[in-house]
Amino acid sequence: MAEHKRMRTRDVVAEGLYIASAATRLTLKNAILVHILAEGEDFDEERYVPEAREALLALAAEAEDDAERTERERKTARGRYSDSSGTHDYRSRDVRNLRRRNKQSLHVAKELRARAENDVELHKLIADARDAAWHEVAGNIDRVLRIEAARPDLDPDYDRMRIARMQALRLVDLPRLRSRRRSMQKQQELREEGVEPADVQVARGGFDPAELE
Repeated sequence: MAEHKRMRTRDVVAEGLYIASAATRLTLKNAILVHILAEGEDFDEERYVPEAREALLALAAEAEDDAERTERERKTARGRYSDSSGTHDYRSRDVRNLRRRNKQSLHVAKELRARAENDVELHKLIADARDAAWHEVAGNIDRVLRIEAARPDLDPDYDRMRIARMQALRLVDLPRLRSRRRSMQKQQELREEGVEPADVQVARGGFDPAELE
């Protein structure tokens, strides 16, 4: 049972560290994009070491704040035996869980502070953030090229789609289209003379070129 609880604590701490690392990478990725794209700087890994360390220390401080808050709640809950009136209205039966949460937060904070002083860990976070930034930029460039700068020689389906478009064009009854145009011109002339022309009827099952207008 004790081993199971220790495993659960380790799992919670590992999850907390994973979330903290992801948040740090996101912060660094955004900083890299701003400095390189908006400000035109060259990428320098050492330039982001202080930012990585600061991000980890800030998250460690948050974990320590959570630990202090949980400890206060634990002390308050020790003498309460009535029913709880809300999610954070703790009672004596919650003391053990609050103590465990306090220790978990302290473990996370301790590990984050250790990583903040570990140059290898800091450079790994920066490298991962750089890769994420490059991937995002490459994806945006690819989308722009596909949408705004499409060229036949860059489109592997261009020839096939061109044939399909030409086949669709041949399905249009060009003589009927010209007839429709002449009919519309005649109707316009009649209207100008004050005569309301009869509607042009399209043969059942036929193609109405007016749909192209």
